[in-house]
Amino acid sequence: MNTVRHLLELRGGFTWTIDPQSSVYEALRLMSDKDVGALPVVQDDKVVGLISERDYARKIILRGRSSKDTPVHDIMETDFPVVHPDQTVEECMELMTKRRCRHLVVMENERMIGIISIGDVVRCIIYSQRQKLSQLEGMTLATQFLVL
Repeated sequence: MNTVRHLLELRGGFTWTIDPQSSVYEALRLMSDKDVGALPVVQDDKVVGLISERDYARKIILRGRSSKDTPVHDIMETDFPVVHPDQTVEECMELMTKRRCRHLVVMENERMIGIISIGDVVRCIIYSQRQKLSQLEGMTLATQFLVL
């Protein structure tokens, strides 16, 4: 069973964050530079929100606002989904489907330890299924060998 903790270990890397007073433009630049689709918004070492490319598209572009003049705190999601590192990847997939979201903040002991995306979850599930198929194919070959 694959857990969020396992997924974070496999993925490795650093979790990029942004301050709520930063401009949306700065958040977009950081997302682009780091090739991520969302950033936890952190103030005083506490996650206070989540900003994503989707927020930008819906709350800046479609409303004719300026990303350079709008602070992150104006458009960030404050009711963002959170998971624990011991939750399963399948539970994450269910939560993402239910909440119609693409990113989950991972919290342990009231401290953010990472963020995972729908891409991370799908890759993990595909990898797990490939492992299971390989095991089944190995069992089939062994069974065929025993029959001969």
